[in-house]
Amino acid sequence: MSSTARDIPHYLRIFQTYLGARMYLIFALTLVAGLAEGVGILMLLPLLQTLDANGAETAPAELSGISAFLNNALAAFDLQNATVAVLLVITVAFIVKGALTFGALGFNAYLRGQLLRQLKARLFNAYSKMNYGYYASRDTGHFINLINDQINRALLSFNSFSGLGTQIISATVYITLAFMVAWRFGLMALTIGMVLLALFRWINSYVRTLSRKTATETGHLAKQLIQTLHGFKYLTATGQNTKLGQSINASIGRLTGYQIRTGIAQAFTDAVREPIAVVFIMAIVLVQLIYLQQPLAPILVSILLFYRGLNAMLAIQGSWQGTLEQIGSIELVHQEFATQRQHQEPDGTRPIGPLSQGIRLQNLHYSYDPQLGDVLKDISLEIPVRHSVAFVGESGAGKSTLVDLLTLMLKPREGQVLIDGVPGDAIQLASWRQQIGYVSQETVVFDDSIANNISLWAGDHRQDALLERGIHEAARQAHIAHFIETLPDGYDTLVGDRGLRLSGGQRQRLFIARELFRRPNLLILDEATSALDSESERAIQQSIDALKGQITVVIIAHRLSTIRNVDRVYVFDQGSLIEQGSYEGLRDCDESRFGKLIAMQAL
Repeated sequence: MSSTARDIPHYLRIFQTYLGARMYLIFALTLVAGLAEGVGILMLLPLLQTLDANGAETAPAELSGISAFLNNALAAFDLQNATVAVLLVITVAFIVKGALTFGALGFNAYLRGQLLRQLKARLFNAYSKMNYGYYASRDTGHFINLINDQINRALLSFNSFSGLGTQIISATVYITLAFMVAWRFGLMALTIGMVLLALFRWINSYVRTLSRKTATETGHLAKQLIQTLHGFKYLTATGQNTKLGQSINASIGRLTGYQIRTGIAQAFTDAVREPIAVVFIMAIVLVQLIYLQQPLAPILVSILLFYRGLNAMLAIQGSWQGTLEQIGSIELVHQEFATQRQHQEPDGTRPIGPLSQGIRLQNLHYSYDPQLGDVLKDISLEIPVRHSVAFVGESGAGKSTLVDLLTLMLKPREGQVLIDGVPGDAIQLASWRQQIGYVSQETVVFDDSIANNISLWAGDHRQDALLERGIHEAARQAHIAHFIETLPDGYDTLVGDRGLRLSGGQRQRLFIARELFRRPNLLILDEATSALDSESERAIQQSIDALKGQITVVIIAHRLSTIRNVDRVYVFDQGSLIEQGSYEGLRDCDESRFGKLIAMQAL
């Protein structure tokens, strides 16, 4: 019981973190409801005495005293020995109890809704502000499992936990009344109940372990399912579905086993509750009738209170076990909030206006894992405002990492990023990132219309002529307008999950159109035309070249033909900046690494 005594306040504090003190209203309503029911039960004493003339003579002293008190209370209202009045009081007491119980259950439903909103909204907000390094260290299934499945299971845990609180209050009320009426029955109910709860401790420990295993396994399964669905085309085309299928089925099998074992434990608890209570009541009846040779009627109220108290004690076990079945989920969610607090992206306080001077990198070093060494080593370079630059180098040279530093997604281990002379760690992140257009290697397309993918839900283009012109112009610049206009639904065409209804090149052009629509001050193109045919690539390159002198452009490219017109080229190798200069200057230098790369591509 000591473990339970520690755990209950612990989980109470967890739920109070998200719901506040208002959750105690459920317990207050339950207490008053229990007292109302207790009054109704106690009113049976004068009723039984009214119906049984010998009741007062054969009743135990405690019962006679309580009965006398209730008769005096009725006498104060001139209702002494009025059977109808007693029945009316009993009826009103149980009606009040029902109304208060409805209030408690209704407020419980309200709090579950509030808990759902609190957990999901707060966790989503935390995810939107977590640092990129932590995001990259976890799989998508981890986040989806927590914000969807585990929070839903946490609601079930709260429902059982609030039920536990109401059962504890009910048991306290019934046993207290039993002590008042006949202390032997109250002591008996309390003792038996405590012994039974102690005997059930092994079930509680078993169920808690299963709950934690279920929560962990659910996250593992979510990760595998997401990976399988994302790789569906490849896995199906190469006939490798069964490889991941074996792992997924094994995970499903483990979850099935946990669910069955948890259900059996709950079934055992539910099944033994009433028989245990009835066995002890029958034992009391036998002792009263055979051993003590006393009539049963005088102690019916005591037996009823004993039954209600013992049943409530056993219900505590059921509610606690139900809490433990799902408690692993609220533990995971609560732990995730603590983890997120440690991995929130630090934000500066200085808003930065439109880029006016340029970007300067000073002696940058960056490492994903200190034990593996730096992936960027002592990088210093400048990107003047409204100039175009290209980052060139073999895969793994550190080009994309450098872009992540430019967007302030990553923080350098040494050195600093200066935006218009302001250190990156002092900048209010949103004020800088809202100036950036970024076409990454991973094409980002949303399951919505083409128009909403371009404008990112800026409004209804059918109702806003200016918005519509902007969308059409961005599509034209991205060389996708002609294709869109051939579709039956045009710009209202739905593209499917991750744009699966479009070809790879169409998805990439749609992505480019979105970034051009935003009219950024800094446009980053990370292999932005890798999936395009030569004609489309040339057309988009012309659109990008037309922006020269208007915005700042950073291009990462392996196809060097796409960077002929940039103002400056930076060449990287194994995390170091080894060359820099104009395209022509580096090309014509016989000893330059860039010149060798051009020769390899026969340019």
